[in-house]
Amino acid sequence: MKLLLILLISVPATLYAQSKTNKIVMIVSSYGKDMGKTRPSYEMDEFSQAYLIFKANGLRIDVASPKGGAVEAGQFNKEKPYNKIMVQDSIAMGLLKRTKPTASLHANDYDAIYIVGGKGPMFDLVVDPALQDLILEMNANKAIISAVCHGTIAFANIKKDGQYLIENKSITGFCNEEEAMFGKTGSEFPFLLEDRLLLRGAKYEKGEAMLPFMIRDENFITGQNPYSTTLVAEEIVKSLGKELAKRNKYKDEMSMVLVKKAMQGEMAWARTTLSKDKDNYDLQLIAAHGYYKAMSAKDDIATITKGTSIIELVTPYYFNEDLYMKLAEYYLTLGNKSKAKSRVNDVLQKNPNSQSASAMLNKLTE
Repeated sequence: MKLLLILLISVPATLYAQSKTNKIVMIVSSYGKDMGKTRPSYEMDEFSQAYLIFKANGLRIDVASPKGGAVEAGQFNKEKPYNKIMVQDSIAMGLLKRTKPTASLHANDYDAIYIVGGKGPMFDLVVDPALQDLILEMNANKAIISAVCHGTIAFANIKKDGQYLIENKSITGFCNEEEAMFGKTGSEFPFLLEDRLLLRGAKYEKGEAMLPFMIRDENFITGQNPYSTTLVAEEIVKSLGKELAKRNKYKDEMSMVLVKKAMQGEMAWARTTLSKDKDNYDLQLIAAHGYYKAMSAKDDIATITKGTSIIELVTPYYFNEDLYMKLAEYYLTLGNKSKAKSRVNDVLQKNPNSQSASAMLNKLTE
């Protein structure tokens, strides 16, 4: 009889513990669609990659938004492996169709919060009082407070005892340079993320534009851009005391790590790695990163050199006429006429009828 009583008492306690342990709430913007108008919303890439890591590591997942109900993601590539898995996951898609209103959430129910980026948070998450209260209470509970990219803006207006919560806190998020290079709707923002975080007294830090960069400061975990998503998600799992489940890294994830190492001086390693294993990397993405790096450099010779070096990593395996012509232009800017001529000749070899290549070659041989 005593044993039966112990069992009856212990079962509810066990169930209660399971209901709290390893539970995370993912916050997405619900700004995306209203009255039939498509507006900036959350970034599916930043949701799906994190969700799959949380799921694989046994976390219980809720999804919430300011308005609750169905949410609209921004445009995304459904062929990306993580997005393809996501749209076929009926449970995940159900969570996005029936998000919980942030006003209905209770801080004691969660061990972690993860705020998904995208442009939408700059309009609704930043001014959501229910979300601010939730974060403040979860922070008091020493829960994990995390965000990626523009999601970090959700912290900007939270105050405790008259002081901004992120004052003197080391955090990151989408930087001004990234807005200038890639922010298609940045001009619509009432302010820029980096500027607002600095205004609130945060110790804002950033890495190279559009390369993986993550910061942890006590219970705060933040990532700079979409390519920082997996870093943030895995750090959350580890912070909850779990051993990470093994997984195969995505092509774009591996590609940006390779670019980051190359930019840090491991160019020879990057060349060797691609020569042995190019099929596991996104060559177009690597080339695009180098192109944008050089394009944004203006007259900065060192940055143009870095950009052309990144593009050259994939030229043995990837050809694009427009890219090769831009590469030739960059070499002319660097004063390397020989390399510029070489790339123009590569274009003419592939496409003898290229008028732009013929015109540039004529100039180079004058």
